Amino acid sequence: MKTAMKSQLKNVPKDQQEKIMELIDKNPEFFKQMAEKVKKKIDGGKPQMTAMMEVMQENKEELQRLMQ
Repeated sequence: MKTAMKSQLKNVPKDQQEKIMELIDKNPEFFKQMAEKVKKKIDGGKPQMTAMMEVMQENKEELQRLMQ
């Protein structure tokens, strides 16, 4: 999962990449569940970016809490 995230974050500034990777390390189960939801939406025919945005919106409060 970390490798996949690194490739998705290649255009994100290095300091933000590190913060995101740290969040994943501290909360692997939460991010695994998010990845599974994204995959399910993609398998259902949605474009990857749309699926990711929908799942992030669904988990907005938890993501904001983790980033504080």
